[in-house]
Amino acid sequence: MVKIINGKEISNSLIEKFKKNVDNLKSEYNICPALAVIIVGDNPASKVYVNNKKKVCEKIGIKSYEFTLPTNTTESELLKLIYGLNRREDINGILVQLPLPSHINEKKIIENINPIKDVDAFNEINIGKIMTGNFNFLPCTPAGIVYLLKESNIKIEGKHCVIIGRSNIVGKPLAMLMLHNDATVTICHSKTKNLKEICKTADILIAAIGKPAFISCDVIKPGAVVVDVGINRDINGHICGDVDFEKVKDIASFITPVPGGVGPMTIAMLMKNTITATLLQKNI
Repeated sequence: MVKIINGKEISNSLIEKFKKNVDNLKSEYNICPALAVIIVGDNPASKVYVNNKKKVCEKIGIKSYEFTLPTNTTESELLKLIYGLNRREDINGILVQLPLPSHINEKKIIENINPIKDVDAFNEINIGKIMTGNFNFLPCTPAGIVYLLKESNIKIEGKHCVIIGRSNIVGKPLAMLMLHNDATVTICHSKTKNLKEICKTADILIAAIGKPAFISCDVIKPGAVVVDVGINRDINGHICGDVDFEKVKDIASFITPVPGGVGPMTIAMLMKNTITATLLQKNI
C-alpha cells in the first residue's frame, strides 16, 4: 500500500524545533532573526506565498519585514532597496519574491543580494558552493525534498533519481543534492527524447514542470517514490500538482500530495536558512 508523505506534518515538527532555536537566540544572545521579503507588483500567487511566509515567521518568532512595491518600480529603485537592506545589521535574510515584472532583470537582482543574506540560495556564489558541497544555504524546495525523503526513511544512495525539470530554482540544485547523497541522477526536460521510457526506470521520480497531471500511471515504475513539486490549477480551478495523484498512488510506494507535500517544506527550509544566516552574521 502506498504511503503518503505528509509534508505539512513533517514541516510542523521542524517549525517547533526552529521556534526553540529562535527562543534560545533571544534569551541567550538577545538576538532576533529578521527576514525582509520584497514583492513587486500584484501577482496573486506571489501575495499568497508572501503571506504564508509571514505567518510562519510569526509562529517561530522571526521578525518579518515586507516591502511591497508597485509594478512600475524600476530596476534601479529595486536595487537601491536591496543595497540598503544589505547594509542593515538588523536584517539577516533578504528574499525577492519571483517572478518579477518583465522589465526587471531577475538575474541582476539576485546577484546583488549579499550572499550571506541570500536565504533563497539563488545567488551564483551560493549555487556554486552547492556544486562542491561546501554550502551555507540550500535552495528551499530542493532542501525540503531531500529532508522529506530522509525523514520518510527512503534510501537515496544507489537509487536512480529522475528529475523532470531543469530550472535553476529546483531541477539543477536538486540534482546536485541527490548526487551528494549518492544517487544516480537523470535530468529530463522539454527536449528529452523517450521521456516515458526514462521515467519508467526511476526509483525516485521528481516532477517539477508546471503541467497539471502530466505524470500518469503509464510512466511509473511499480514501487517507485514519486515527489510532486508542481502547483497548478486544474480546469475547475482546484490546486493540483504535476502528477495524476489518484492514478499514480496505486503504483507508487511513496507519494507526496498537492497541496500538503513539498510546499510546506519549502517555507520551513526558508526559516532554517534565515536562522543559519543570523548565526553566520553574528558569529555564533
